[in-house]
Amino acid sequence: MSIKKPLIINQPEVGKLIRELRICTGLTQEKFAASLGVTYPTANRWENGHARPSPLAMQKIETLLQKLDDQGQKLLAKYLRN
Repeated sequence: MSIKKPLIINQPEVGKLIRELRICTGLTQEKFAASLGVTYPTANRWENGHARPSPLAMQKIETLLQKLDDQGQKLLAKYLRN
């Protein structure tokens, strides 16, 4: 049995990743927030670097990245290098 390591990206990179992910998926902040089960102000704080997503939210963000296949992997790699 393998335990998956949670996705960890520091600020301000996580906010930049969230913004690019949201744009790639064509979602507004409101719709992005709803897709993750959070409020618009919460997603806005993440994107603007005022707060970090919870571990559960990061799992949902990672799932969205996986749905983008190669584009999502490239986007993730861009921010994991920093």
